[in-house]
Amino acid sequence: MRNFSRSLVYAASLAALAGAPARAQTGSLQVPAHPAVDQPVKPPVAAPRQPVHEAGKTPVVPPHGPIHPHKPAADAAAGGKPPPKTEPVPAPAAPAPPVAQTPAAEKLADPEKPEGGAAKLPRFASLRSDEVNMRAGPGLRYRIDWVYKRRDLPVEIMREFDVWRWVRDADGIEGWMQQATLMGRRSFIVQKADATLRSEATDTAAAVAILRPGVIGRIRSCEASSDWCNVQTGSYRGYLRRGQFWGVFPGETVSP
Repeated sequence: MRNFSRSLVYAASLAALAGAPARAQTGSLQVPAHPAVDQPVKPPVAAPRQPVHEAGKTPVVPPHGPIHPHKPAADAAAGGKPPPKTEPVPAPAAPAPPVAQTPAAEKLADPEKPEGGAAKLPRFASLRSDEVNMRAGPGLRYRIDWVYKRRDLPVEIMREFDVWRWVRDADGIEGWMQQATLMGRRSFIVQKADATLRSEATDTAAAVAILRPGVIGRIRSCEASSDWCNVQTGSYRGYLRRGQFWGVFPGETVSP
């Protein structure tokens, strides 16, 4: 009798297990649909790209480096200040011995004197490196009055002696520089007020950029009959009025 009861319990358990799937199929148990199958998720929208310059706003170009000369280290330590402007030291009667040229100096391109024809005085040049000394006289034995730390800064050459040039910068400071520290590439510097670089040589042309005082760039060409010069600073190229920068004479022609 006891064995018969165990058989009935075992049979009932098998029946329950066999009926479980049937009950699930009758709808008594509902499984929610997976959103990834029935409701595909949309990909995120990419963020819009911001323009380099705001629409309708002209870019402003700040100065790229120091434009004013520094006092020599010895004078700065002593608290002295060299005069902003000195009279030219008379050149010695006998020519000074030529300065030995290093291999690097011999390979320097873009000479200080313009190519073709005699060099006229006065004329413009520019600094060849980021450290150029201005001396009180035409020789290495003369003291250093100023140290310039801005390559391409324009200077005006007013007189010559051997390999030395008596120059003047945009602030009116004058002194002697060695020819090897200068190059004939024409450059300009914006002074006093902002200058508008335009796409064409007219005041009504579109503005390419606003150049702050102290911006230095390259003069590509100037026509004698025009008040405008084609210039470039960094990636910006356009036209500036002669009166907006320093580095060219009135009515001077600069060939590209």
